[in-house]
Amino acid sequence: MRPLLQFLGLFLVAAGISGTIDHIAVQPVMGVVLNVFNRFVIPHIDALRGYEIYANLSIAVLGGVLLAAAAEHRR
Repeated sequence: MRPLLQFLGLFLVAAGISGTIDHIAVQPVMGVVLNVFNRFVIPHIDALRGYEIYANLSIAVLGGVLLAAAAEHRR
């Protein structure tokens, strides 16, 4: 279970940062994989329109929380 949480947390951190970079500029590296939330989820939620950068940074923070939870689970 811990490796799954670590992978998911790391993916969410990378996806959140990548989505933020993609929204500010263009993301040339792994954009198809890392910008899934930025391109398919966020535009379909009306409450997040205009707050895309905050939504992507929130995804990165959520990933960090998962990473911390997985590290704490080990103890």
